[in-house]
Amino acid sequence: MAIDIGRALKSAIATGEVEFGVDQTEKAVKSGKAQMVIIARNCPSEVLTAGNLDVKVHVYEGNNMELGALCGKPFSVSALAVIDKGTSNILTL
Repeated sequence: MAIDIGRALKSAIATGEVEFGVDQTEKAVKSGKAQMVIIARNCPSEVLTAGNLDVKVHVYEGNNMELGALCGKPFSVSALAVIDKGTSNILTL
């Protein structure tokens, strides 16, 4: 059963803790806080797109503008780190 990434993201943002942006996401991964990373297909970060992180990485099929809209943000989002999933099922992606 595929989960609705939009619904899962909105739930994680509303009830958990999510860091937005490449810099914040890289910091969360390096500090070990990130449980999961979601990146847009056009994410410019070589660190996050290299695929050798100690955290689950989900590549969103849309671009950064679409990922930002999906998160309900008025700006583009190339990467985000799920620190606390809250009541969402986002970690099952």
